[in-house]
Order: sequence, then structure tokens, then C-alpha cells
Amino acid sequence: MNKVLLNTLKQSPGVLGAALLLTNAALATEAPSEKLANAADPASITIEAARAVAPSGQNTDLQHQANSESSAEQLALSVAPDADVAVEPTNLVNGESPTQMEPQTVATAQPITSPASEFVSASSEASVPLQTAQASEFQVAQMEAVESPETQGSDLEQINEYSEVTDALEQVTSVSQLSDVQPTDWAFQALQSLVERYGCIAGYPDGTYKGNRAMTRYEFAAGLNACLERVNELIAASVANLVTREDLAVLQRLQEEFAAELATLRGRVYALEARTAELEANQFSTTTKLRGEVIFWMGDAAGDRATNNVVGNFAPEDSDPTEAYFGYRARLNFDTSFTGQDLLRTRLEARSIPNLSNYDITNTLMSRTGIDGQNNGIFLDDLYYRFPVGNGKGQVYVGANGLDLDDIYDYVTPFGGSGDGSISRFGRYNPTTFRGPEGTGVALKYAFNDKFKLNLGYLASQAEYADQGRGLFNGGYSTGLQLLFNPSPKIGVSLEYNHRYFSSDDMAASSSLISGGTGSWIANRPFGDNSTTTENLGFQANWRLSKNFELGGWFGSTWADQKQGGNNTATIINWAVTLAFPDVFKEGGLGGLIVGMPPKVTSHDISALEDHDTSIHVEGFYRYPINDYIAITPGFYVVTNPDHNSNNSTIVVGTLRTQFRF
Repeated sequence: MNKVLLNTLKQSPGVLGAALLLTNAALATEAPSEKLANAADPASITIEAARAVAPSGQNTDLQHQANSESSAEQLALSVAPDADVAVEPTNLVNGESPTQMEPQTVATAQPITSPASEFVSASSEASVPLQTAQASEFQVAQMEAVESPETQGSDLEQINEYSEVTDALEQVTSVSQLSDVQPTDWAFQALQSLVERYGCIAGYPDGTYKGNRAMTRYEFAAGLNACLERVNELIAASVANLVTREDLAVLQRLQEEFAAELATLRGRVYALEARTAELEANQFSTTTKLRGEVIFWMGDAAGDRATNNVVGNFAPEDSDPTEAYFGYRARLNFDTSFTGQDLLRTRLEARSIPNLSNYDITNTLMSRTGIDGQNNGIFLDDLYYRFPVGNGKGQVYVGANGLDLDDIYDYVTPFGGSGDGSISRFGRYNPTTFRGPEGTGVALKYAFNDKFKLNLGYLASQAEYADQGRGLFNGGYSTGLQLLFNPSPKIGVSLEYNHRYFSSDDMAASSSLISGGTGSWIANRPFGDNSTTTENLGFQANWRLSKNFELGGWFGSTWADQKQGGNNTATIINWAVTLAFPDVFKEGGLGGLIVGMPPKVTSHDISALEDHDTSIHVEGFYRYPINDYIAITPGFYVVTNPDHNSNNSTIVVGTLRTQFRF
């Protein structure tokens, strides 16, 4: 037997494979030689035995696959006695591991007459597409001459050396056992072959095919489903010469191995179709998206009422006149886009949060929170349109209502948002350059590159009136520009300039105060109700030193000129230093510390109207995101010498803000 076996090995690599399979099977089952000889009946040759017979034209190793008993029974292929077994040659894909073997198609010598639905292909983990090329024929016969294990000796050891590597690399017997489908799997290669021949997949939505990228089983099932539909179309069209029986067998095997994924995929498609139909039947608009925000605001203030004011309302001294309160603000944004790049913003708002600066509460503008106002009814807060220019580098804003300076200018501080930023009005940003007469106008925001940006605009506060002294150009207005410089993604620097005109109507109604409704009363109305112009210069910067720490701040200076009832002038300054702690304790969280001086009149033609003392604003808060839609922000701020007057007691304000977004 030894000489016969060695001569056989020299003659054909295919016979070597057959001997190797039979030898390993003998070792695994420890069957006696008599049973091994009986098992060589050609009528019981399984597909595993046939698959092991392959030519070795290239430099290949053989893979051993451990199939379970049930798998062997399922894949068993009955061959008529004395029939020849024809095996297709193995073709390796360039670059593939030499230990991977192409799945072989086993056929009998008799013509195939069974329908394609009865075709069962061999199970394999091969890495090349299934081919239909003619195979060399090898005769598997006279297998009774198998010697007992005791007589195999060194020849058996030599043969086992050939299969040592294959035995060490145990592999699964079906692609359904894999969590992902890899480009080296038989199923992947088989589907790829079908795709190339029938054009059932064009690629991914981004225009790429990604032929060497691993895919999930659900992605594979989607591709298989596309090929099934394509082949069905060809069959229905009676294009018999395009669809081969071998391809039908491959498709059947793939369909069986991915039956669960195909069923799940179809179920998902049906569910998506139902949801899409429901959304189309009940959608609000094809061009408009609804976004909303609700703020719950709880707060209280401690400290004596400020009494020594020159311009503000005088009030008798009262110890801690403030009560705890619970307010709200609700916004609905209807964002409409006609081209996909433009935006028509329509905002409805309702709010009821007390203004703590009222004379019967704290009587100082320095106590105001980031949100206040008691307009219980629903009103139109924003109405403007934005569209791109300059190949998308610029954005033009045209506002009919609610277009503000903080919509035109960019704040580099992380505390600028009313719903998610600072809890105080002063702590959000520089009040003298980001607030003023506003509401209606036009603006341009233009980015020259990723480092330089220019913002400019003109806004009017009484544009909706046509009577004399009001209108688009004769009422209160703000015009200015902002230059932004970002030398790196972590550093932002901004320089702002505003020219503002406050009409007597603005000053009397206190709708537009010179210092943005914070600071001392004199800093906001240095000339009483008389019309005033101001030149405002602001500088702000922010530096992200690490992932969880940012250092920033601003400085603002205002030069005010009286335009009615006199020609007095005044100078007003404010500053702040900010420390931000993003993503502390939780991703999306924000801690903040602010120390600054609210707007103060440092010089005035009437010396009695100067602020002789200095107030310091100290604030701390932390925004904790419960999830992507809800965030809670507890915080407090302290104002020393309110209204820049040392005769006034320190005021402490505590708040709890809850933000809901949808």
C-alpha cells in the first residue's frame, strides 16, 4: 500500500487530496480497516469527499472543514455506482491566502434533469466567485484497497504533515455561522460573481462599490435580494441564455443560508413603507420643519432693595423683598427651506419670567436673569429670511421682525445662548455691542476662509411705522460690523464696532437701553429720555486650553452723545473674564465661572452722574444634560455694590433652569 500510495501522490495532486481526506477521516473515527474498505463504495461518496479532489496547478494548501453530522447528511450527494465524479479546478484570486480553496461543483456523469430548485451546492468557506468553466475529470475508484492504520507507518505521518496547517486552522462550515460577511468568504465571492454578471447592484449611495470591505449580514441580504429580483426579471422575460442552472443553484444556497436576514429585511421594508405612507399622509409640510424649546425657570433673590439711584425709580429700603417664583418660556420655530440652502425662520413665543430689576423687587438692572419678560400671550418673535451668496461663503439676512444684533454677530464665548448659556443677562456677552435698536433690517455674514469672517448689517427698531421721526431710517437703528479671526480651531478672537441711534421713543419706553439693559441705571440712560447716539467698540476672545477647560472674556467701551436737550457726553465701560468647563462630569455638560464689571459710567460732563463705586458680578453654574433633549442648569450669581453704589447691599440670585428641546 505504501508504494501504491507514494506513486499516486507523485502522479496527481488531486489524488493526494483524496488520500489526505481518507487518511484524516480514518484517524478521526478510528474505524477498523474492514469498515474503511466497505465505506469506499462509490454510491456513498459525500460532497465533502468529492470537494477534497482538486488539481493543484497553483501553489495552494488544502483546507479542512469540520462539518457536523447533520450538515454532512444535508449536503450528501448520491452518486450512481461506478459513476465518475467530475470536479471543477480550483482558481485562486490574486492576493488571497493560499490556504483558501474555491468551492467545487460536484456533478455526475449523467445529464442533470432535476429543476434548479433541487440544486444543492457544496458548503465551503472559499474565497473566489463560483465559475462554470469545464473541469478536468478524475476517476475515484478502487477505494477498497485501504490498509489498516497499523500498516500506514511513516507514510501516514508524511501525509499528515501536508495537512498540519489546515488542521490547526479550524473553520466554520457555513457562512450562516459568521457574524459578518467578509470579502474572503464564499458567500461574498459568489454574490460578487452574480453582481458582475447580472448587474443587480450598482454600488453604495455614494457611488462606490467597496468590493473589499466587509459587510454586515443585513447588507449582504439586501444585495442578495436585489440579485434575486434581477434574476426573476430575466426568467420572466424568457432570457434563458443569460441565467445558468449553476447560478440558480448558487442563488438557492445563498437564499437558504440568509433566509433569516432576508425575512427580517423584508419586514423592515414593509414597516418603512407603512411609516412613510403615514408620514406622507399626515406631514405638516414638505418644506417646513418644526423645532421647539420650552424653558422652566425657578428663582429667588436675596438682599436689600437698591435705593440710591439717580435715574432709576426710587424705592424705600426693604429687606429681601423678593419671593421665590416659577416662570416659563416657550418657543416654536418653523424653519422653511425652499432650495435646501436657504432658511425662512418664523418663531412664535410666549413667556412669563419676572424682571428682577423692577423697582419694587431689586430696583437694579444688575439683577436681571438671562431670560425675563412677562408677555403671557403668544407673539411673533422672529421673522427673517436667509440665503447663501458667493458660492456658499456668505449668508444674506433680510429680517421683518426680531432680527437682532446677536443674530448677526457671532459670540466666541460658550455662554451666549439664552436657553443653554449664562443664567444672568450680563454674563451672556458684551451688552454694549450685542444689544441695541434692532428688529428689522438686512445683514451679511461672509467667511473669507476658515480663519477670517466678516459680519455687518443695518437694523431698525421702528421700521413698521410710517409717521415722521420713525420708519426705517429716522427711528432708532444700529449699524456696525464684526471681524472674526480664528488662528486655530481652539482660539477665537473678535472685534466689533457699532454706531447706534436711540430715539426719544426708545429711551422713554426703555425698549432699547444704551447698555443693553444691564449695568447701572445711569449707564443705560445717561441723558434721561433724550435721544442719544453711541459709538461702541468691543473685543472678545476665547481659548480652549484643553478638552475640559476654556479661558475667555471681553471688554467693551461706549462713547455716548446727547442729541436732544443738550450736548453732554459720557463714557461707559464693561468687562468680564470667563472660565468654561465643557464636557465635565458628562459629555455635553458645561460648567461656567464669570467674574466681571457690568457697564459703568466712568466719565460724564455732569460729574454727579458718574458711577463713583464699582460693582463686581460673580457667577457660577453647571448645565447637566439628562439626555439629548433635556438639560438642567442650577446656578447663582452675586452682585456687590449694586448699581455701582456702595450704599446698596449685596444681592444674591439663585436659579434652576430646565430646558426641553424637540
